[in-house]
Amino acid sequence: MLSNHELLPLAIVVLVALSCGILLTRLKQPAVVGYIFAGFVLGPSVFGLVENEESIGLLAELGMLLLLYVIGMELSLRAFRRIWKIAVTTVLLQTFGAMLMVWLISVQLNWPVTAVMLMAFVLALSSTAVAVKMLEDIGELRTRTGRITVGILIAQDLAVVPMILLVDVAAIGAFDAVAIGRIILSVGLLLALILFLSRRQRLNIPILSATQGHKDLTPLLGLVCCFGAATISALLGLSPAYGAFLAGLTIGNSNLRVGMLEMVMPIQSVLMMVFFLSIGLLIDMALIWDNIGIILLMLLIVTVGKTAINLAIFAALRMPWAQALLTALILAQVGEFSFLLGNVGLQRGIISSDEFRIILSVTALSLIISPLYMSAIRRLHRAASFQRASIRYVLRLAFGREAAGLQRAFRATVNLKPGIPRRLRRKKTIEAESEKLAGD
Repeated sequence: MLSNHELLPLAIVVLVALSCGILLTRLKQPAVVGYIFAGFVLGPSVFGLVENEESIGLLAELGMLLLLYVIGMELSLRAFRRIWKIAVTTVLLQTFGAMLMVWLISVQLNWPVTAVMLMAFVLALSSTAVAVKMLEDIGELRTRTGRITVGILIAQDLAVVPMILLVDVAAIGAFDAVAIGRIILSVGLLLALILFLSRRQRLNIPILSATQGHKDLTPLLGLVCCFGAATISALLGLSPAYGAFLAGLTIGNSNLRVGMLEMVMPIQSVLMMVFFLSIGLLIDMALIWDNIGIILLMLLIVTVGKTAINLAIFAALRMPWAQALLTALILAQVGEFSFLLGNVGLQRGIISSDEFRIILSVTALSLIISPLYMSAIRRLHRAASFQRASIRYVLRLAFGREAAGLQRAFRATVNLKPGIPRRLRRKKTIEAESEKLAGD
């Protein structure tokens, strides 16, 4: 039986997570950012109220499996088929661009090839939760820009499965026939399932429909499908996340979708809170300070480099500059699945525990600062219909105010001497010029 000493920390954790989630939603930001901040406050870097990180980590992994399961159920494969060429091309170019940037850094830091591949996968992915929240806030979710962005996010979610498989194979150290066969089989099964499920008629599963209408049995059925498929996938030598995603994809395109999604979402919301809370708990300020250079460099790659790559990709796809920059800014953060990929790399020995925490820190910081782009995103939203706006005009519209503020601050810093107020300095300058003119 739980004692008061065990219940009190649990109550405090839930209360702080709820408070931070409410605060962030009131500020029109995603609740997941509040959960990360709550974990940081409760973790060892601040108050240190949560010490049993192993139990939190187990629940977080279950939350990740449920996240993949729910995302699979929510994917609209019919809508995705209409823009799949743009989405898949974008994801491939994003991954290649991230691979190039990480490789340039690895030359100086002597990273192995497996670590370069893992870090490129981590940086290439964006956050579905944060991006969709941004699109909803500015009213772009149902527009062409929103559909393209969501399609890219779907393609990234689908790409997680082959990425995990490639990381697994890279950890072995040899691309033998068995490893290549596993990748081809897994990707082929995923593509075949997408083509099969994207038909006009939904899949009818009579065996599983026995629980329809039973509010107490449907959530259990959802958990059985999620964790059962993950277990089968693991027994076959594949990633558990692969099985959970395929199960969600199948049920999401069947007659069980509405009832199952409605019943599973509350459980998934709780476990997702634990998942993002665990990210905040693992943020170590001492580790960040000791590795501040590489963390800032990776954060710069995520925010500036990733945005530049996406902007170039969308411009090459002949999107108008306003829409291209708007989409690039919405995708300028590291996604939730980066945690999953980092965890796979940690378990396979590709990265160390400290390197895993660095990945977590970059992921958390990118998610936290991504809402700061909202002012620029809202300005671009108003100009998204401009088809012939130049890139110079678009950049000035998005960042003109911030650039002007930085320029004024820089000039004030340069012109002012330490300890002399600006008005006195101006007065002395006028007096000096007057004396010079009088002397002449």
